[in-house]
Amino acid sequence: MPLLSLRDAELAYGLHPLLDRAQFAIDRGERVGLIGRNGTGKSSLLKVIAGRAALDDGELVVGDGLRIVLVEQEPELPEAATLRDSLSERGGLHRIADERARWSVEARLNEYLHRLSVGGERDPGSASGGERKRAALALALALDPDLLLLDEPTNHLDIDGILALEELLLKVSAAIVITHDRAFLDRVATRIVELDRGLLRSYPGNFATYESRKADQLAAEEIANRKFDKFWAQEEAWIRKGIEARRTRNEGRVRRLHELREQRAARRERLGNVKVTLDAGERSGKLVAELDSITKRFGDRVIVQNLSLRVQRGDRWGLIGPNGAGKSTLIKLILGVIQPDSGTVRLGSNVQVAYFDQMREQLDPEKSLVQTISPGSDWIEIGNERKHVMTYLADFLFPPQRASSPVRSLSGGERNRLLLARLFARPANVLIMDEPTNDLDIESLELLEETLQSYDGTLLLVSHDRTFIDNVVTQALVAEGGGKWQEYVGGYSDWLMQRKSPAEPAPAKKTTPRAAPKPSKPGKLSYKETRELA
Repeated sequence: MPLLSLRDAELAYGLHPLLDRAQFAIDRGERVGLIGRNGTGKSSLLKVIAGRAALDDGELVVGDGLRIVLVEQEPELPEAATLRDSLSERGGLHRIADERARWSVEARLNEYLHRLSVGGERDPGSASGGERKRAALALALALDPDLLLLDEPTNHLDIDGILALEELLLKVSAAIVITHDRAFLDRVATRIVELDRGLLRSYPGNFATYESRKADQLAAEEIANRKFDKFWAQEEAWIRKGIEARRTRNEGRVRRLHELREQRAARRERLGNVKVTLDAGERSGKLVAELDSITKRFGDRVIVQNLSLRVQRGDRWGLIGPNGAGKSTLIKLILGVIQPDSGTVRLGSNVQVAYFDQMREQLDPEKSLVQTISPGSDWIEIGNERKHVMTYLADFLFPPQRASSPVRSLSGGERNRLLLARLFARPANVLIMDEPTNDLDIESLELLEETLQSYDGTLLLVSHDRTFIDNVVTQALVAEGGGKWQEYVGGYSDWLMQRKSPAEPAPAKKTTPRAAPKPSKPGKLSYKETRELA
């Protein structure tokens, strides 16, 4: 007996249905990874399952007494003296009549706050978005629901936090998780469900298994569509003869043609991919930046201690470290935006920088998409190509009817795409990307990977997406505590191997690093690439 099931579910916002007679069920012990393109309705589906939104038609069947907890992308916390009190109010802990049961939940809450590095005594009003998200995750786990619903839980977590969450999710009763983190899905998911054109398609296994099966499904769909279109064209040619059709009085064939037309009109094509072109502009000098014995403190906190580093043209650096380690500060030091307390920073010649801000502070919420991309002009020049701003926005999946919409009307994933569009609209030979993968769907994320792999300029990347780091960077700069930063060749998995097997003899008191999931191997073909090679 499933914990919960959807039968012939229908839900629509706007022109296209988000759910179109969709079917779904989840059993105890399953951990479902829910994926799909931005805007397809994944978050809306979780709200329906949580009882916060209603279906337009169809049936949601929930088991008797089933306890469901949802953690949204941006969870809201009630006002209170402390973050712990706010969570108690959000979770209704004061309504638990049994004192021993309430004490048990509070004890688990304290444990999970600690494991997710959240201070329960701080003022919730001053908590960052990341702290609020981690606090809501801690509460959800403490409530020990029968079904846990998580909407992009890794967005504000550092790698250690993601690893801790993976371990915790392996022990839950059942879960549905929306995420773009492929390494997370490989470790946690027992089944992948894709929301695609209103239908929920199920693929047993983790994300790696899904990719291979999805390639087969898309190939079969393409063959079936080609056969259908060929047969439909033949029938249209027959009816155009007119006289012969009337003479033969083949009314059945005419009715079949009408049915074919209706089927073709109802067929929903897959959403296209973002079209990204990166213009590296004029070449920078061979040396992009040189740091010589720099140190930077904020009060008693050491961000960088005696660091020397050379960034050369064509390097692709990944900065790895926990939240608060100072990755964004280090980037500003490299660019000369802020000055070190001691040591020197030298910027190379002819350096043109484009900066992707993880907080999206570069976007004015009141400006339209057109004003954001190309203020005062209808045209954009990328390399030797001149594009109309409407065409350029369409490359990033913004249709013409949305070009005049204000930025504030966009979802998180759409804002991310808009910021990428703005970033790539100008030539730059040094690209700074601070958490560019947040809220992107997996197909757009993989396309961004491919674009960055072929970029001729210099890249400095801050990301907690382990697969993305592995597939993009060639060198890693890792925060190792106390302001110490260490260089490693390769990406995240290369750093793990080098950290586990240091070249120098280990000290007598050896520290064993936390085990981590093996990320997807660089160079693995996605199902999109499989289609292109077919």
